[in-house]
Amino acid sequence: MQQKKVIIIGGGFAGALITKNLEKEYNTTLIDTKDYFEFTPGVLRTIVEPFHVKKIQLLHKDYLKHTKLINAEVSVIDGKNVYYKKGAKVKKISFDYLVIASGSSYNPPIKNKNVIAMDRAKELKHAFEQVKKSEKIIVAGGGPVGVELAAEIITHFPEKKIIILDHANTILAREHPKAIAYAQKFLQKRNVTIQSNKKIIDFKKSIVVTNDYTKIAADLVLLCVGIKPNTPFMQKNFADTLTEKGFIQTNQYLQLNDYENIFVAGDVADIHEEKLAQNAENHANTVIKNIRNMQAHKPLHPYISKKRIMVISLGKYDGIFTHKKYVLTGIIPGLLKHMIEFWYMFKMKL
Repeated sequence: MQQKKVIIIGGGFAGALITKNLEKEYNTTLIDTKDYFEFTPGVLRTIVEPFHVKKIQLLHKDYLKHTKLINAEVSVIDGKNVYYKKGAKVKKISFDYLVIASGSSYNPPIKNKNVIAMDRAKELKHAFEQVKKSEKIIVAGGGPVGVELAAEIITHFPEKKIIILDHANTILAREHPKAIAYAQKFLQKRNVTIQSNKKIIDFKKSIVVTNDYTKIAADLVLLCVGIKPNTPFMQKNFADTLTEKGFIQTNQYLQLNDYENIFVAGDVADIHEEKLAQNAENHANTVIKNIRNMQAHKPLHPYISKKRIMVISLGKYDGIFTHKKYVLTGIIPGLLKHMIEFWYMFKMKL
């Protein structure tokens, strides 16, 4: 029997896991704008340790042995085909099943050469020199990414002046009060300034302007807020499935509405939960089961969103572990982040 064709758009946590699990059973094709998988929770360290990038990246060809790899940008999709750009040409490939796992990126509110989005290690390692030469750095966003980034910089460069600007009332606003208090104490002990209810609206001539028109001098702005889903290729034929912000609406089985052979996983899915690697993995496991079950004419599994374990690193040797009402702080969570990274990258190579 001829194998069914499965196309996966995006090689992040969800896309890579789905491809790796299905490639022996299906005719799989992975289309990605980059030629490697990246352990994104480890990306922030590359801004202070550029060599760390080698530990968190793995070429797709080194862990996928039976998959066709296409390094390209998808331009449009329909109910049967994916169209992608290869040089000046647009090529077409058909599918029986399609998985959209194209991820997200930060959307800078302003354009300035000294505003850097915390997206991919490839870009961030080039920001290392800018961080080194900057005396005053603003971290825009006080969620887990912003807090981890500020902690990385201040533990590597204790002489820097770091300011966290966050639109919420407190950093780590969705986390347990104990986690918030510990992170605040860690940062403030190292002279990191935290300013709440602040959002950047302009940055000119080394002056940041916030939503209340406060002016703050800064050499560099590191952006850790305002993600946008990578879904422009959906606009032509599936605009009605997108939310106002561009996320893709799905049913409980992570299928695109009205298209049972098209699945959605990872950051692009319109699911009200943290955009975490763990959640992307759980999306992937649901999609894997449901593609197999569709082939076997079995009932599909619904995706159940729930609060996941969170590990926030504060530099190399400190951190916060949270799960529901349980909070653990100190060196153990700090080391746990390293262990998770090492173990995940090891598993990908198997």
